[in-house]
Amino acid sequence: MSESIRVKGARAHNLKSINVEIPRDKLVVITGLSGSGKSSLAFDTIYAEGQRRYVESLSSYARQFLGIMDKPDVDSIEGLSPAISIDQKSTSRNPRSTVATVTEIYDYLRLLYARIGVPHCPTCGQAVQRRTSQAIVDEIMKLGDGKRLLILAPLVQQKKGEFAHIPEQYSRQGFARVRVDGVVYALDEFPELQKQYKHTIELVVDRIALSSDVQSRLTQSVEQALGLADGSVHVLDVDDDDLRVYSQRYACPDHPQVEIPELEPRIFSFNSPQGACPVCTGLGHRLEVDPGLVLNQNLTIAEGAIRPYNRVGADAWYIKRLAEVAKVYGFNLQTPVKELSADAIDKILHGTGRQTYRVQLAAGRSYDSTYEGVIPNLERRHKETDSEFMRKDIERFMRERICTECRGARLKPSVLAVTVHGMSIVDVAELSVEAALDVFANQLTLTGDEAKIGAQIIKEITERLGFMNNVGLSYLELGRAANTLSGGEAQRIRLATQIGSGLQGVLYVLDEPSIGLHQRDNDRLIRTLKHLRDLGNTVLVVEHDEDTIRSSDYLIDVGPGAGVHGGQVVAHGTPDSVAEQHDSITGRYLSGLEQIAVPSTRRSPKAGQSLVVRGAHENNLQHIDVTFPLGVMTVVSGVSGSGKSTLVNDIIAKELSARLHRAQDVPGAHDSIEGINHLDKAIIIDQSAIGRTPRSNPATYTGVFTPIRELFANTPEANIRGYKAGRFSFNVKGGRCENCQGDGVIKIEMHFLPDVYVTCDECHGKRYNREALEITYKHKTISDVLDMTVEQAATFFENIPAVARKLNTLVDVGLGYITLGQPATTFSGGEAQRIKLANELSRRSTGKTLYILDEPTTGLHSADVKKLLHILDRLVSGGNTMIVIEHNLDVIKSADYVIDMGPEGGQGGGQIIAAGTPEEVARVDSSHTGAYLSAMFKSR
Repeated sequence: MSESIRVKGARAHNLKSINVEIPRDKLVVITGLSGSGKSSLAFDTIYAEGQRRYVESLSSYARQFLGIMDKPDVDSIEGLSPAISIDQKSTSRNPRSTVATVTEIYDYLRLLYARIGVPHCPTCGQAVQRRTSQAIVDEIMKLGDGKRLLILAPLVQQKKGEFAHIPEQYSRQGFARVRVDGVVYALDEFPELQKQYKHTIELVVDRIALSSDVQSRLTQSVEQALGLADGSVHVLDVDDDDLRVYSQRYACPDHPQVEIPELEPRIFSFNSPQGACPVCTGLGHRLEVDPGLVLNQNLTIAEGAIRPYNRVGADAWYIKRLAEVAKVYGFNLQTPVKELSADAIDKILHGTGRQTYRVQLAAGRSYDSTYEGVIPNLERRHKETDSEFMRKDIERFMRERICTECRGARLKPSVLAVTVHGMSIVDVAELSVEAALDVFANQLTLTGDEAKIGAQIIKEITERLGFMNNVGLSYLELGRAANTLSGGEAQRIRLATQIGSGLQGVLYVLDEPSIGLHQRDNDRLIRTLKHLRDLGNTVLVVEHDEDTIRSSDYLIDVGPGAGVHGGQVVAHGTPDSVAEQHDSITGRYLSGLEQIAVPSTRRSPKAGQSLVVRGAHENNLQHIDVTFPLGVMTVVSGVSGSGKSTLVNDIIAKELSARLHRAQDVPGAHDSIEGINHLDKAIIIDQSAIGRTPRSNPATYTGVFTPIRELFANTPEANIRGYKAGRFSFNVKGGRCENCQGDGVIKIEMHFLPDVYVTCDECHGKRYNREALEITYKHKTISDVLDMTVEQAATFFENIPAVARKLNTLVDVGLGYITLGQPATTFSGGEAQRIKLANELSRRSTGKTLYILDEPTTGLHSADVKKLLHILDRLVSGGNTMIVIEHNLDVIKSADYVIDMGPEGGQGGGQIIAAGTPEEVARVDSSHTGAYLSAMFKSR
């Protein structure tokens, strides 16, 4: 087998026909500036070709389901192994998926509980067991000689009905007596039962006095009773009226009517009807109408206080009925909702039952109708409608609530009552990875048959938990929904799963696995990557983290710049050899020639102004009070899972959005936030896409496309033809190519194959019709402008201030290489975030804005981080406030104020460990962040 993977002539995206050799069975890092071509080489060339070759090796029958994979734009790749990509895409959007299910830990838990679980009665909690018929007989014989017993077959247990068929049915079988509700009757004297009451009916199979010579007869009678009553038998002591309950199935002697299922893996699945809570169908929560979203307290009903009837089609007929309700119950539709009585609001929201009202129609006609209430009406329409639009519109007035039946546990009560060493399967799912590992590795001890049955299952569970712990996921709860995981967490879960698979000879391609990890956790991640390599695999990592780069066996630096200025291999070799190559920007940072300096001075907060969060207790936050100084940049740091995102995103961001911008987000649990009066707006700048469709692009998002279109509309030729600015939009009829609807490409549906996009043969990908393209500005068409890079466009429009200012800001944030018309869906998270930052920079500052950023250095090289810090500094220098969640030490040391959370993740976190300047935090011994800051300050 070849000792290296040799890539020749790679030209994907901005790659400049590069040749590169990657050693096999090594940890190889590809680094470079954002947009330099790292992902194009790793994912769009090497991984794509490995995947294509695998698909090509399958049968034509299998390939029809996988689709046709295009060959990457590369001359050749030699020595390629089967490739597995572990990227940052969310693990699952399915609300039923959890950390435990996607890692297969839950499958092993289900098997463990089905094999060694102890069932309990869900009503009284006592352990229940099943017995063989012989064990039942042996237990009855122990009651002692002379005991007079009735052997009973329970036919009916606490059920309503008359059961008139019983006398005839069992008389024919030779039985003579029956016990009804505790009283013995002859079958021909069976009482007349009232069907509205619950009854218990037991057939008398035998009357027997215990002695050593009746065991055979007792066995026969017990087996007959078990056969008649589906595995149950009751034994009544005639003398003291003591009833004993025995069952071949699981049954509680005190609550025999409670059904306890046979233990099998499927009943422990919340995706199976056998185990799922019947109310929420295993989701753990339900959508319910929120009265707070339905009524506008400041308006009257007549003015439209019932919001849904202003949104989901005005329902005049419904309001007419409500007017009749108001007459009967004495309230006025002209009264503001906040002044109505609680009883009136209850009638409006929940209806008045079966009471009818006469509603007057046109032409003197009338109609009798009930009033069902706003909430029942919305819930019924939500359930019955076939319209997705109607369903989504009604959901605006609904909130997810914890299921009242299972309290979020997802499973039936009888399943939750099964335990292993005192813990239900949900108790285990609520544990963090670290806590669960401690339970299965140290606390759970099995003996006898349990050990034989459960040892291998527990070994599998423990190994998987160990792998997750080693990739920095110790704080994650096993029951956490997979769709709430960050991209970095999802990627590390897949990494842990791959290590558990034990594959060898594979090429793993990873995209920044260090995202979201504190420096402390990063050390364990690096050990995991090396372990994956030591199994006999090639590990190819796109990464900017300095520790990961220095730990690699081989380093490839792609650059020298971004976009059209990149796409070349600038340096390659061991990290030490790259550090000696001064034409490599990565090498200069590794050698210390380039670095991000510690600020010589730090800004002082605005006097007497701060944002104070009181009593924050959402998720793992420990009722903490936190003060954020205003007018400075504050970094919130801490190990993964310590509560940073909960504090900043779930509490501060949502509360400010609700208070300043009237958003409907429900903030996380806290007592209060003081100091909001010092702010006029809060802007959350995250890494989500700047648009959901390919029609969105930097020109439309930043707003420069409007003045550009106006420039074209004001040209002499456009004026002669009467063209307006709308003529130069590819989103509306007029100037766009109607053949492709302004997309530039045409989608061809391939049914069971993936859709194919071909360049429009009418406009040749230019998006516009011939007439629009005949108009030029400085000899360029509108299509030519959209094809320009930001850098080119900034020069082209340098004399147009409204355009140049915004384009120069994009250049300042390091995005000069992107094109104005580049589809929004093609940008990385880091690029999308910097476009948003540039958009904010180009606006006039009020000095009272709070900016919130969550890990803005994701996807950024150290040189890009330097530019980012310059942008953030400009925003804060205008008097604004910045709160940044970040692990990057270069950002933390550049902050004016640091709030460090911890001490650990999950339930071991949620506290403020240190707060102050970076230098002050570095002196706090209990702070993990402080320890790394201290080492950094000493080394420089």
